Amino acid sequence: MRTYFVYILLCADNSFYIGLTNNIKRRVLRHSTEYYPKSYTSKRLPIELLYKEIYNCFYKANKREIQLKGWTRIKKIALIENDFSALPGLSKKFFKGLKGGTLRYKYELR
Repeated sequence: MRTYFVYILLCADNSFYIGLTNNIKRRVLRHSTEYYPKSYTSKRLPIELLYKEIYNCFYKANKREIQLKGWTRIKKIALIENDFSALPGLSKKFFKGLKGGTLRYKYELR
């Protein structure tokens, strides 16, 4: 049975990269060494692995990767920091319901 990883990298420009692989060590190494010179991460080195989830089913891993890519930055940070209780309140639906003013949240990376 194969193992799949959904992962979140922090890039030098403070952006996140979310990916899916069956070999996390090899994939992070390739992100770090410009193995793919035209890739998103090769232009934003160095990178740091912040978070990973393990799956035994490619379909479930792929579904999770797509889900995480649709999340707001703040929600991704809450996940990385294991603040699971904050996740429901950080949904896009929650933010769409806010009118006027600026919402500031406690999560920031660097």
